[in-house]
Amino acid sequence: MMLADLPIARYRLTARWRNPAHLPDYAGSLLRGQFGATLRHLACMTRQPSCDGCPLQITCPYTRIFEALPPPTHALQNFSAIPNAYVIEPPPLGSTHYATGQELVFHVVLAGTAREQLALVIFAWQRALAQGLTRQRVPADLVQVDWIDSAQQAQPIWTANEPVLQDHPALLAVPPVPSSLKALELQIHSPMRLQQQGKPLRPPQLNARTLLTTLARRVALVLEFHAGQTQWGAQVPRVAVLSEQVHDERELRWHDWTRFSSRQQQEMTLGGVLGRWTLSAPGETLAELWPWLWLGQWLHVGKNASMGMGGYTLEALA
Repeated sequence: MMLADLPIARYRLTARWRNPAHLPDYAGSLLRGQFGATLRHLACMTRQPSCDGCPLQITCPYTRIFEALPPPTHALQNFSAIPNAYVIEPPPLGSTHYATGQELVFHVVLAGTAREQLALVIFAWQRALAQGLTRQRVPADLVQVDWIDSAQQAQPIWTANEPVLQDHPALLAVPPVPSSLKALELQIHSPMRLQQQGKPLRPPQLNARTLLTTLARRVALVLEFHAGQTQWGAQVPRVAVLSEQVHDERELRWHDWTRFSSRQQQEMTLGGVLGRWTLSAPGETLAELWPWLWLGQWLHVGKNASMGMGGYTLEALA
């Protein structure tokens, strides 16, 4: 697997509130919904009420970014849905109250061909924020967008004063495996919802195999369907084998949050685990798992990853 020049990019968006605002405890669903509605309005040329049956559905920027279409056939299985090429990373849990003029900071990850639509994505966010968030429609002004590189360094690429995209690599490189590696620790900062047969798994039901196979499958599908990199998928069975050699320790708690579904016109409660998850194994096993777990910091893992759930930071323990 190629671990350099991976087509994944994270962007930090900074906006400024025009009026006092109150966001929900977890704003991932709110941000995704407003972004999706605005993106569709900007991209749709036919003005059909639904994307189903639209003659431009395959080439439309909206569906390519926000509602990825599964292939008609696939060597492994027939997919009814595939992962999208974006992840919206909302402000940290509990960032709810904002004063006039205060900054709203969040991140967006784009993978594969979605990076080519960055100008449209930024314009959609600019329009969505100006139209207002929450049911009170509190407006905010997008003031700056930064590209965050593999070393977590920020490079300004767009400002409201100079709204022309600056050149940047928009690529990711997996760093070398740390020396004397004995364990990898995930600090889970947004609810991670791993499921089995459609049902969420609570902390006592979780194990390393479920985490690693779910993560590997997501990484492989994103890179295959949005970047044409099929080599990752061939290694997913190997991850399942390696997971049997992993001992895990968990300090996890369940966190529920509520979102309003515009499609179902009702509030829905979602939840996932937060906390610390440590994976220990022989050094050579951890070295093979390292790229998957490192990329998971960008692509997230589990249900509703596109709205930022299943986010974590990875720490190497020597």
